[in-house]
Amino acid sequence: MIAAVTAVAAVAGGVVGQSVAAPTAVKQTAVKQTAAAQTALQQRLDGLLNDRRYDGSQVALVVRDATTGETLYDRNGGERLLPASNTKLFTSTAAMHTLGPSYRFHTDVLATAPVRGGKLRGDLYLKGYGDPTALESDYIGLARQLKAAGVRRVDGNLIADDTYFDHVRLGDTWSWDDETYYYSAQISALTLAPNTDYDSGTAIVESRPGAAAGAPLKLNLVPATGALKLVNTATTGAAGSSNTLSVERDHGTNVVRVSGSLPLGASVDQEWVTVWEPELYAADVFRRALAAQGISVSGRIRNAGTPAGATRLARDESMTVGELMTPFLKLSNNMHAETLVKTMGAVAEADGSWPAGLDVVTNYAKSLGVDTDRIRLSDGSGLSRKVNVTADSITDILIGAQKESWWKQWYDALPIAGNPNRMVGGSLRSRMLNTPAVNNLHAKTGSLTGVTSLSGYVSTKDGRKLVFSMISNNYLDSPRSVEDAVGITLASWSDQAPPAAVTTLRQAAPACESEWDKAC
Repeated sequence: MIAAVTAVAAVAGGVVGQSVAAPTAVKQTAVKQTAAAQTALQQRLDGLLNDRRYDGSQVALVVRDATTGETLYDRNGGERLLPASNTKLFTSTAAMHTLGPSYRFHTDVLATAPVRGGKLRGDLYLKGYGDPTALESDYIGLARQLKAAGVRRVDGNLIADDTYFDHVRLGDTWSWDDETYYYSAQISALTLAPNTDYDSGTAIVESRPGAAAGAPLKLNLVPATGALKLVNTATTGAAGSSNTLSVERDHGTNVVRVSGSLPLGASVDQEWVTVWEPELYAADVFRRALAAQGISVSGRIRNAGTPAGATRLARDESMTVGELMTPFLKLSNNMHAETLVKTMGAVAEADGSWPAGLDVVTNYAKSLGVDTDRIRLSDGSGLSRKVNVTADSITDILIGAQKESWWKQWYDALPIAGNPNRMVGGSLRSRMLNTPAVNNLHAKTGSLTGVTSLSGYVSTKDGRKLVFSMISNNYLDSPRSVEDAVGITLASWSDQAPPAAVTTLRQAAPACESEWDKAC
């Protein structure tokens, strides 16, 4: 452990803060050696950040002792920057505190009319309470519960009820040109995910080449649904030709246009597309599940609220919030973040909206020591370019969360450097390979155009646990390799024998620059 001292000279761009006085029993010679070690770490980190890629751009880096909170390095730690998905550190910790790790979302099927002779003489209500993990199999399970209860026919409509949340579907300043992509889906209290990444509010368009060059592509929707209309102008290209496939949804509709080409003999291409009004999509999949169980619905699918006093006929429950942390944080799932924000608003303030939920998140951050007057949270995922936080505030979260009973489950859910298992390494699985950071550094990634961030925990070679937060903004040439070099340097660091300097290799087009690239 590096003992704190009363004063350490600042080096260019790096300042060691003092939060703990030097023990009087420490000999002067030991203090001098400690000061030299601290200065060496400062100088090493300064060397990494004094990179030409930061000319005209901004970077903040704060490194602190995870146990004492002592600041070991601070460059621009109090400056407000765009954090991208590091915003999820605020959201996830607040959710574990407010909802609790054992909280479960649920989806109910209700009715106001009695079931007589297998017939429900009225409307059937499908009411969502925010479950972002609901799969087609869960709606099949609800249909089976109705069958077991003796329901064979619904004489009325199937009502999709997502009124547990407000009807604001997209976050503040979310980019219009992201709207069709899976990481920017609409937020609804009644929704559906097509896969076990739990990409709620999306469907998967599967494309297969035709039998010969020039033939139309063969398309399939997962799950099967009539809520989306596929317009196919895509063709089969010659063997060995480029994949130019494009899958885009028309704004304000569920018309999905598939164009371009897929080479002859190519494997199945999967493209995720968001759905307009996810509650109607979920209800359509549920209606198909009812039909498969021999339950007919004579009316239409409509969206409305469920009347007070309705009787519950079936319920589906999600995994716990603690379990949700793994797909949420490992894969940086934006929809999980926003669902958690609105759920916190609904549970804590009876208001399933972004403003109410963000109040809850902000108040929890304040309880951990964050100066919330210096930051702004405008969504839960970091897609918004109005979010402004500091590296100081993130390290406050990282240090403060350690006292919570749920911290270990949350810590394990963070991406882990260099671990190839997708649900362990997550968005860090291909980074910092073959270095002391592998299976050591637990951190949340973040990426937007011109933004990269990395914040979390790492142990030094001496076994000292550190927290760190690094945020880079407004660059033209990605400094992602500098970010990795910082992580490797901290993981390699020894006060007794500082390691060799870590190189920061430039990449003109960094592999997997986006944490939401399904191919990564």
